[in-house]
Amino acid sequence: MKTWRISGITLNLDDDATLLPKVTARVLSLPESVLRRIEIVKKAVDARRNRPPRWSYVLRVQIDGEIPVPSGLQPGVSVHEERPRQPDEQPAAMRQPDSPVVVVGAGPAGLFAAYELAAAGAPVLLCERGRPIEQRVGDVELFWRQGMLDTQSNVLFGEGGAGTFSDGKLTSRTKSPLASRVRELLVSLGAPDDILTDAKPHIGTDLLRKVVVNFRRKLIEMGCRIRFEAAVSDLEVHHGRVRAVRVASGQEIQTGAVILAIGQSADDTYAMLHDRGVAMTAKPFAMGLRAEHPQELINRIQYGQWFGHPKLPPADYFVSASLPELNRSVYTFCMCPGGEVIGCAACPGAVITNGMSSRDRQGGFANAAVVVNVRVEDFSPEGHPLAGLEFRRRWEQKAFEAGGGGYFAPAQNMMDFIAGTISNRIGRTTFLPGVTSADLAEVVPDFVAEALRLGLRRIDRKMPGFATSEAHLIGVETRTSSPLRLCRRPDGQSESVSGLYPCGEGAGYAGGIISSAIDGMTAARRVLATLS
Repeated sequence: MKTWRISGITLNLDDDATLLPKVTARVLSLPESVLRRIEIVKKAVDARRNRPPRWSYVLRVQIDGEIPVPSGLQPGVSVHEERPRQPDEQPAAMRQPDSPVVVVGAGPAGLFAAYELAAAGAPVLLCERGRPIEQRVGDVELFWRQGMLDTQSNVLFGEGGAGTFSDGKLTSRTKSPLASRVRELLVSLGAPDDILTDAKPHIGTDLLRKVVVNFRRKLIEMGCRIRFEAAVSDLEVHHGRVRAVRVASGQEIQTGAVILAIGQSADDTYAMLHDRGVAMTAKPFAMGLRAEHPQELINRIQYGQWFGHPKLPPADYFVSASLPELNRSVYTFCMCPGGEVIGCAACPGAVITNGMSSRDRQGGFANAAVVVNVRVEDFSPEGHPLAGLEFRRRWEQKAFEAGGGGYFAPAQNMMDFIAGTISNRIGRTTFLPGVTSADLAEVVPDFVAEALRLGLRRIDRKMPGFATSEAHLIGVETRTSSPLRLCRRPDGQSESVSGLYPCGEGAGYAGGIISSAIDGMTAARRVLATLS
């Protein structure tokens, strides 16, 4: 019995997946009887504008007998023999430490690190500065409806991390075998099965909140202790090794291993780490504005004459433009079909935008960040590691001022922004508590405004109709990735403090739920290796 991996098998939108054996046999010129088992590895909509949209599959097929891998297949179809998958390597037996492993932060990196440790029998204490989901959702709703910000419980801080209030996107370029383990664990906690096979899997913020609650219950069941409203305010470092963490209440917790999964928005924690001599360096990131279009417009652009087919999902997009004359690039990021633009401030007097959508993505608007690459020399010619935090904070404060206070966001018609003109024609937006007409060139650096104006025109050439008076821009988008990196050795420990394991987005080594979760699991395995 052999196993083949087959890419490029397609079905019409109205076809049922039960036709896959018949279609696969025909494409391979084999009798259907030799196909013993067909497993869908990945499923996507192939919706290129010049031909009818179709379902496109990657399949894992068990073949009866010693049939050679076929060649000379139709264009777009590829087949190769797949070797048996290696079992997930489990950590060796470990000694029980005298003190718990402390995991700082309950975002994807921290949750999956805690799970990996608890599954191996290690004592774990998970400290999260924010509140559990049940309280956090109420705090966030109060902020969105009335502009009342809780600096410790908001879109960025709290159980599940910043990803809890997002689209719950699980797309990732990683080839790590741990990616499957992450998705399978999420399914066991209540995520939909289709995240295992969809080419662009997503959970949706409404469902993701329930998954995170189930994750907490699972960790407690496994023996993990969890403390909310327990921001880590200091580290005790002795002879280059971490000895304890101190939480905001003043309590000191003795530990020899700390997994640091703080996310990218804990500026106060970054400052404390810098004061404690934790090695870090500035890194590039990206910033810009969030574009919001009617979802129907995006559907028409992407699906063309097939727009309106009942089997087609709300259309998404990713598009970029190189600007060699400016030595910059512009690209879309974190696209949310049928979603909302949300405010996600965590400190007073700042406006930060992000995108969010529910599981069904049935909202009337589509949104995506449109951002420009920012180099270290743009914000710190000397390369000071904390300079990027101050740089983005400055523009977030300008956005707050341009919004008129109350956490209203500055907004501008897209064509007005491109032309450099001011008007009040914004139209309806999804942003809460609301928007204020403003000149968005005032809330981003000059080089970002110049690049966005040119980049939007070039994006429109690739995706005609994108630049339109039906769309508006909302500022400001600054949290694409961390502007600094916590330097670590090949064994995952901090270059300067042994026993400290920086991981996830906040450490500058991941971006998104999947890669952050994998980095957290990897950090946990490295801790377990030292206990083996």
